[in-house]
Amino acid sequence: MRKHVPCRLGILVSGSGTNLQAIIDRIETGEIHAEVACVISNKADAYALSRAARHGIPVVVHENSSFSGRRLYDAATVEILRSYNVDLVILAGFMRILTDVMVDAFPHAIMNIHPALLPSFPGLHAQQQALAYGVRYSGCTVHFVDCGTDTGPIILQAVVPVEQDDTEETLSARIQKAEHRTFAEAIKLYVEERIQVIGRNVLISN
Repeated sequence: MRKHVPCRLGILVSGSGTNLQAIIDRIETGEIHAEVACVISNKADAYALSRAARHGIPVVVHENSSFSGRRLYDAATVEILRSYNVDLVILAGFMRILTDVMVDAFPHAIMNIHPALLPSFPGLHAQQQALAYGVRYSGCTVHFVDCGTDTGPIILQAVVPVEQDDTEETLSARIQKAEHRTFAEAIKLYVEERIQVIGRNVLISN
């Protein structure tokens, strides 16, 4: 277990950064023994960058428009993360599918959160998919990232009930609250070295 050196997180974002903020808050309260080494965004106007800057966290705007392919973009991203000595990569609303270049550089050290109970409803508009299917329960899933779309080994899940009058917006808001708790808990488990991956199974020690 890490006792002295905090785990260094590299957080990739594309949007408002509510999960980023939840992670920062839990680090600052001492709940997670980690530090955010850098926040990288593929969108210059992502509000998440402002959140990071307010906490004195280095920010990097890394847009993909100047790269001719996904693998070249990911190779450049890996170099940025390594320049900040990142241990664990967090995808907090990062709207890109990673290639093998990134996945191989950080094996079982890239986490994502998805607003559904995987393997159900992967990809975009998961809440809308859940409502259209008529499920009684939805939720969120924290998983390690592989080269597929929301297909990596599952770390933690949280269940959220679906109400009869839910809209995509109301269900999303309820799931987002669960995301903030569950993502932080998964990061804490990783930082405390309580996670072991065997095949598709993630084992968690006490």
